[in-house]
Amino acid sequence: MSNNLNVTLIDEEIVMADEEFIVSKTDLRGNITYVNRTFMEMALLNEEQLLGKNHNVIRHPDMPKGVFKFLWQTLKDENEFFGFVKNLRSDGRYYWVFANVTAEYDRTEKSTGFFSVRRTPPASAIQVIAPIYQQMLQLENSANSAKVGEQESIKFLQQKLEELQIDYQSFVINLFNEA
Repeated sequence: MSNNLNVTLIDEEIVMADEEFIVSKTDLRGNITYVNRTFMEMALLNEEQLLGKNHNVIRHPDMPKGVFKFLWQTLKDENEFFGFVKNLRSDGRYYWVFANVTAEYDRTEKSTGFFSVRRTPPASAIQVIAPIYQQMLQLENSANSAKVGEQESIKFLQQKLEELQIDYQSFVINLFNEA
């Protein structure tokens, strides 16, 4: 699977400092309109390389598309999204974040884009979520079409949550808070 940065993947995690936050804003289509310094430092990209690009420029190929489909559906339903995301750096290494994405509104209460704040997730949360993502990704990659793969991936996640008798947002927030 190719990645948006077109780099050779290196299986080495870079961990953001606990007191740092990655902040970005996008338009309604996910194109980056603002990034903070921490975002640029973690991605190893400058403003010129990021502004105007789709946020998926840093998507790591280990991330199942089903998670992003779920994210977009959550935002479309006018809810905020919390979740764990593995991002790609321009040097091929990766970093995990705990993301919170919310809609941004103008004075007339019309949605104008999205605001996202990411922080370092607990390692214990990644130990739980990474195998789930791996199974989702396997379902996506084994399907005969991308759309079917995403549907199977989301179905698997929903079944997992039903087994645990919890909704997705509560699940990831609990994983974050249990550390």
